[in-house]
Amino acid sequence: MRSATISRKTAETDIRVEIDLDGSGIYDNQTGVGFFDHMLDQLARHSLIDMTVRATGDLHIDDHHTVEDTGIALGQALAQALGDKRGIRRYGSCHLPMDDALVRAALDLSGRPYLVWNVALPTAKIGNFDTELVREFFQALATHGGITLHVDQLHGLNSHHIAEAAFKAVAQALRAAVEPDPRKGDAIPSTKGAL
Repeated sequence: MRSATISRKTAETDIRVEIDLDGSGIYDNQTGVGFFDHMLDQLARHSLIDMTVRATGDLHIDDHHTVEDTGIALGQALAQALGDKRGIRRYGSCHLPMDDALVRAALDLSGRPYLVWNVALPTAKIGNFDTELVREFFQALATHGGITLHVDQLHGLNSHHIAEAAFKAVAQALRAAVEPDPRKGDAIPSTKGAL
């Protein structure tokens, strides 16, 4: 079964993430950060990865540590659930429209973490949420998941729409990349024989 549970506890946060790559997008995410929970729900629903997140953090300071550390734990869970990545498609991409916003995400589950982030959120806040934390989440996810991730905003005026389109685009790309490749059986998708 391609699933994982990661617990991460520091002086700033206490986080538990459970995922199942072969799920149906069931989610139960509670971080104490409302907009972020909404984005994690989108990530689960549109990737079809079942996801449960429980996070408590130093929200009296700000949301930064909670959001970043959740990205770390989720990246670690993805890496653990994928194992040696035998039989997966490896690559995924998506152009995701949401009203005024159009975001492209492309990723490679290469084991070589790298984030290219060409997204300009026009406001500093979405409600009480600091928009700069969207990038921080994806940086942590890519780094700890061993993902080469490119996210590009092609259009967009509304910060909420742009951020949500980014999460949904990455979700769709993840869905494609983690899926078993019916033509390759249990082969590792690399000429090197390892990822």
